[in-house]
Amino acid sequence: MCDDPLLPETVSRALADYRALRERHGVLWGEESLSYVVQARATVFLEQHHDYWGTGTRQLAERLPGASQDEIDDRMGEVDPDLVVRDALGGELIAALPALRLRPGGAALEARARVVLGDAPVRTWLLLDSSRDEPATVVVDGEPYEVPPRGAKIVGVCREVVADGVPVDLAPLTRRAPAAAVRLRAGFPCRWSVTSAGGQGWYPQGRPPKADGHGAPYFHGDDLVVAVPAEPIRVTVTRGMEYTTAEAELTPAAGAETVVELTPERLYDAAAHGWYGGDMHVHLNWMGEEPAAPELAALAQHGEDLHVLNLVAGNVASARVYDREALDHWVGRDLPWSDERHLARIGVEYRNDLVGHVGAFGLRGLPERFHTGFAGDVDWPPNAVACEELHRLGAVLGYGHPFHLPVSDTDPPEKAVARGRNCSAREIVADAALGLIDTLDVLNHSSITATATVYRRLIGAGNRLTVTAGTDAVLSFCHRGTSSGPPGWERVYARVDGPLTAESFAEAILMGRTFATTGPWLGLSVNGHAPGDTLDLAPGERVEVTVTSVGPEVENLEIRTADGVLAQGPPGRLTTVLEAGEPTYVVAVATGGPHPRSFHTGGAYAHTSPVYLNVAGTHVARQEDVLWCLDWLDRLEAVLRESGVFADQGQYDDHVALYDRARQVYRARLG
Repeated sequence: MCDDPLLPETVSRALADYRALRERHGVLWGEESLSYVVQARATVFLEQHHDYWGTGTRQLAERLPGASQDEIDDRMGEVDPDLVVRDALGGELIAALPALRLRPGGAALEARARVVLGDAPVRTWLLLDSSRDEPATVVVDGEPYEVPPRGAKIVGVCREVVADGVPVDLAPLTRRAPAAAVRLRAGFPCRWSVTSAGGQGWYPQGRPPKADGHGAPYFHGDDLVVAVPAEPIRVTVTRGMEYTTAEAELTPAAGAETVVELTPERLYDAAAHGWYGGDMHVHLNWMGEEPAAPELAALAQHGEDLHVLNLVAGNVASARVYDREALDHWVGRDLPWSDERHLARIGVEYRNDLVGHVGAFGLRGLPERFHTGFAGDVDWPPNAVACEELHRLGAVLGYGHPFHLPVSDTDPPEKAVARGRNCSAREIVADAALGLIDTLDVLNHSSITATATVYRRLIGAGNRLTVTAGTDAVLSFCHRGTSSGPPGWERVYARVDGPLTAESFAEAILMGRTFATTGPWLGLSVNGHAPGDTLDLAPGERVEVTVTSVGPEVENLEIRTADGVLAQGPPGRLTTVLEAGEPTYVVAVATGGPHPRSFHTGGAYAHTSPVYLNVAGTHVARQEDVLWCLDWLDRLEAVLRESGVFADQGQYDDHVALYDRARQVYRARLG
């Protein structure tokens, strides 16, 4: 029996199952080929500047002459991921993927040599890239692989490659170097990065080779020994967004251990002022290169000084719910590595790709439902049924990675609702009106600006929703941009009364005492009142609004109301006066361009929850925003009619009945 508190027997068995799936099926663990599942395979080898979607759609258009763009979008799960990688790279050679070019006249190996210590074995991926008009067979470690005409295949290689009956010289893959070691000390758990020439990463023994959203290698801990080449290396250390980065360059001596002591400095200390930062959407396992044990989550949370970590159990494309065993074991309890400043819980991501994914924090019991609409299952019941159940179990609920297409303040709702099964949070407009949802992850791995636009429409229409953040980081991913980044690279900060507990953090979120950020500290005060507060004003009464920011990545501050931007200015401090007219809200927004502290492709961003301004006893329900939400529901009906899967008319009618209930709420606000 397993007596490790971080690895109970049922969780240990599940982890063994995940490893077996990975060994049998590769990084996709045997999941069905939905578009984002296939993408997960390809983006192991692609960086942000490589155009996966554009390349894939072009390939499908060539295979499906006459197909509409909508049809091509719907069939992105049918692309050949290895061929997409080859074409998206466009001949570029990257360190992680050497290429064997199969040309009509022979085969040539192209590689950027990886440093190998001593006589350590070589294991790498290899792109078999054919420009021949006929099939080619390549034998890799004794196994034959057929490459289609002008096709591509990515395989793992350890010992030998034979092409056209001739052994390929694998010497260009590696460069041997004498071994050294560094011992890394900061005095507390941190995030470390150790690189040598060409940005090659080095890791402690047994740690997964993870890379963050900028492609930098990283791992967590303190007083760690790392084997490195006896050549110039760079060591950097940080500890999440509240710290700066420290670095050192050195050349360790061969055969010796060099101690490196580096300590990052604090930029701000949120907990000292009662603010605790959390990541509301993190997966332990969800496909990937290296199945993750709970210990990896513990190291990451403490190494990032992430106050609240919400791990979520969820499915991918089938009925299997990853980390269900961990949920069964720990539901309603703090995870074993929690302490007075670090709280970890396990919840649920309830998933339907047509109407949205809902994250649950603070569950007291196990739900009956985890997903609808997968593997031929129907898109029924509406998410609202799951929300009601999860609320009964004590959860705080929020829609995650909500919107993916750019949406401006002047765009109609059709731009956000769009079409197809793209995981957008389409049902939120109904659920918000009916009080079935509490938050929206305005900060997420997809389009922050689109989500912020929809969020402000929703609160302008009279819905009370709290700003939250969820990275959708996956600890079993190693090389997949922001998804393989450290938990907490975006956070929601909530102002907690008293000690940090699951209950006090949930209460702070429900009260709206939050802001979400990629890194900057963002403060909002309206006559001394903070986010979550409501001021009752008389017409013509004036209030002073002040916004403050901390963080080198901020370039611009905005004060926004339901009518748009009230004031804007440079970082640090922004103050203006607002005269009460119609009921409204006030939020603060901070933005900036790409920055090393910001992992999101859109750059730096922070957004507060509102301070609500009631005027003459009425609260905000702006007619333009209410009508926008009503138009949304009309469009959503059409999307479900076009793309939904139902066993009978009654199941579709249940969705429409939900929308009709929401319409009644919105129409009453127009009165």
